[in-house]
Amino acid sequence: MTAPPSTDPTLIRRLRADLLTAGLTVDGVAERLGDLASAALHREQPLPALVVTDDATDVSGILLRLFTLGRPVAASALAGALPTLGVAGAVELGLVRVLHAGREQEELVEACCDLRPYADDTHDWWVASDLSEVATREPLPPDHVLGIGGASTTLASWTIRRPARRALDLGTGCGVQALHLAAHCESIVATDVSERALAYASFNAELAGVWLDLRHGDLLDPVAGERFDLVVSNPPFVITPRDGDVPLYEYRDAGRAGDALVRTLARSVGSVLEPGGVAQFLGNWEVPVGQTWRDVWTTWLEGTGLDAWVVQREVQDPAEYAELWARDGGTVPGTPAHDRMYAAWLRDFASRGVESVGFGVVTLQRPVTERDPWVSLDEVPGRVASPMGPVIDAGLRARTWLAEHSDEELLAVAWSCAGDVTEERHGRPGGEDPAVILVRQGGGLGRVVRAGTLLAGYLSVADGSLPAGVALDALASVLDVPAAEVRAEVLPQLRDLIADGLLV
Repeated sequence: MTAPPSTDPTLIRRLRADLLTAGLTVDGVAERLGDLASAALHREQPLPALVVTDDATDVSGILLRLFTLGRPVAASALAGALPTLGVAGAVELGLVRVLHAGREQEELVEACCDLRPYADDTHDWWVASDLSEVATREPLPPDHVLGIGGASTTLASWTIRRPARRALDLGTGCGVQALHLAAHCESIVATDVSERALAYASFNAELAGVWLDLRHGDLLDPVAGERFDLVVSNPPFVITPRDGDVPLYEYRDAGRAGDALVRTLARSVGSVLEPGGVAQFLGNWEVPVGQTWRDVWTTWLEGTGLDAWVVQREVQDPAEYAELWARDGGTVPGTPAHDRMYAAWLRDFASRGVESVGFGVVTLQRPVTERDPWVSLDEVPGRVASPMGPVIDAGLRARTWLAEHSDEELLAVAWSCAGDVTEERHGRPGGEDPAVILVRQGGGLGRVVRAGTLLAGYLSVADGSLPAGVALDALASVLDVPAAEVRAEVLPQLRDLIADGLLV
């Protein structure tokens, strides 16, 4: 592997100017490739993209073919695509190397790294990383630095975007999360166990005009004794056998057996959080035979003193998990190497009695006041809002309010159904009354709640005009039910609906 690009500020300024002029943006790339080739490339199938960029003479096509697809291009074509930086500058920066051709052939250049556009709603960036297996057409080396993937975009979508004084990107990789943090945080510390990853993060920060405090080290070691308002982490959470048959990729393996990394992070991250500080990270967790994933997380969170909101998004059995990660890195299914890895995963899970593996998003908060922490363990496999950050932020605030206020204080508030809440009534043909009433959330976590007569009656008048207690007492009078019984049934349901944003 070649070294990561250098961080020469003059050369990077020239590169930035050329990329801006080239219009190499996420939308521009999608338009240049078309829907079919874009979708195929997302599935790591490069052929359609190769076809539509074959003999490309436009700047986008040339840069895509070189830096995303890993195919050599003519040096003269690159000179035209990067006129300010030039071929010599691209070589000096470490982006490309020259392939010297014969006397009658034009010189070619090939990419030394992946370089592609990345964006959120308000920013356009470019992110460099090691060339993927799509470009190299061979398995990845253990110190491979991963670029933009599904996990990184998931975490970015779920991260709250409150203004913060200090933020920590734990296991920064090529620095994607740190770029997002720079938009709303005054200072950012970014750490990684990989010096190679830190070099890429430094380059990407310079290219984006962002300053990062980059530190080398494992987990919280580089920031021991410090405090942060926000911690984000897309850690190397993949559960990996230790028996030698599976490559230990730095981007996915933390050097620990089983799910110890995620457990350790969950139990220790509170030590670097300011009061009111929030930590958000992705993870896998093992569920042993005879337990549920909620049992696992209840044990992990015990004694941490942190508020916790864990959303399980996916569940796989050991074989499914092995199939997914044995393919990762470029190993071809059906080959001896793939079969050895598959078997190693199965042996590893069997040794600990693992029945399933969960994946999800973890949000932890250090309470500001002395109180019992709240815990929400939700299973949400379906579609959710995008981005999810505002939903998580609102949910944190709602759950914290509920933890700090009594039932009587809740009943004194005039709640309203959120604007995305609808009601569905289902009944037997010819029936006078509905057999099932469903309250459906259009955004957020997409909650669907089955409502009984009392809850449905309250929601029908929840328009912000009456305190909840007054409305429930009136409902009790109309239905000729004791007010205490109405409150006892509906109050827990109101707390759930407030927590998830169906009542505001």
